[in-house]
Amino acid sequence: MSRSPRRTCPPALLTVLIGWGPCLLACVIGALTVIKDQPGLMRYDGLLFVFYSLAALPVTAFLRIVWQHGLPLRVISWLLLIATFSMALVATALLYKLALSFHVLKGDFQWSAILLRMQTIWFLLIAYCAMYIGVGYYLMTQEEQRKTLAAVNLAKEAELKALRYQVHPHFLFNTLNAISTLVVDERPRDATRMIAQLADFLRTTLSHHASNEVTVEEELSFTERYLEIEKVRLGQRLVVELNIDAKALAAAVPYLLLQPLVENAIRHGIARRPAGGRLLIEMNVVAERLRISVWNEGVAEHLADKTWDASDGGAIGLQNVRERLRHLYDNDHRCTMSLEEDGSCSVAIDLPYRLMSSYGNHASEESKTP
Repeated sequence: MSRSPRRTCPPALLTVLIGWGPCLLACVIGALTVIKDQPGLMRYDGLLFVFYSLAALPVTAFLRIVWQHGLPLRVISWLLLIATFSMALVATALLYKLALSFHVLKGDFQWSAILLRMQTIWFLLIAYCAMYIGVGYYLMTQEEQRKTLAAVNLAKEAELKALRYQVHPHFLFNTLNAISTLVVDERPRDATRMIAQLADFLRTTLSHHASNEVTVEEELSFTERYLEIEKVRLGQRLVVELNIDAKALAAAVPYLLLQPLVENAIRHGIARRPAGGRLLIEMNVVAERLRISVWNEGVAEHLADKTWDASDGGAIGLQNVRERLRHLYDNDHRCTMSLEEDGSCSVAIDLPYRLMSSYGNHASEESKTP
């Protein structure tokens, strides 16, 4: 028969409060009601608290043992019922004997009177044990919830990292294909230049910090490095326009958010146009929301299939973006893609506007760099 794992006991201070607080309160109230008329009963209430404490101390030790061993609640209940009855009986007998000796109470020593009077201490001990177990289960539940939340966060973090790492192989495959095309087209200088730009981009992005979010300013820097690679292949056919609100530069965005969107815009839109086309990236802050738009010119014949097929090469990057947004922001975001009749495509993203906590320090360090 397997035994439950050891449980953590409530803190000592909390044990004292729930164990002795109610009894002390009951004794004080009882003493105040008879302080003028029956001072003897007031002294009895004081003795009651002392002997309750003598009974509660061994009960506490026993309670901690059975609780730590993770016994079932039914077993704990029966054990504590026997323990509290025994200690209440012993404590009441000693209390009654002492009270008779000092004439606090009148009469003879009678077990029937002890069984009647022990109900007070027994009730207080049972109440103490019940509160102890209740607090223990509450703390245990909180700990389990904390561990569950930590496990969920770890799984979420692992999935986010997997999605982030998916961007690089997908991008690398497309770029190597482009380099291969340049070699076949006998453009060795452009191929060499693209390899150098690719190495620079990978060095910058792979050596960057492992945070899931960066500032818009940093994200734009990564995007510009990627665009340098595409400009080697497309030359003047690629026209890039940036319209960035200054307030948006310090905002937090997912790491490498723009690169898959820009890559998709170029591969499935601009690169298919003989004369090339425009790529417009806009970011602005409206009502504490960060609005991001990536628009590109395309070809009308590409409208034959408007569906977002995840098996398509370009859709892998877009689907990756959607999955990362879902993990980072749950339902507090919006990501839509629209195709126009002229073949142009627009991806709009709406995110909560949050400042990166390290942005100010980062900016100040850069300003000090000669």
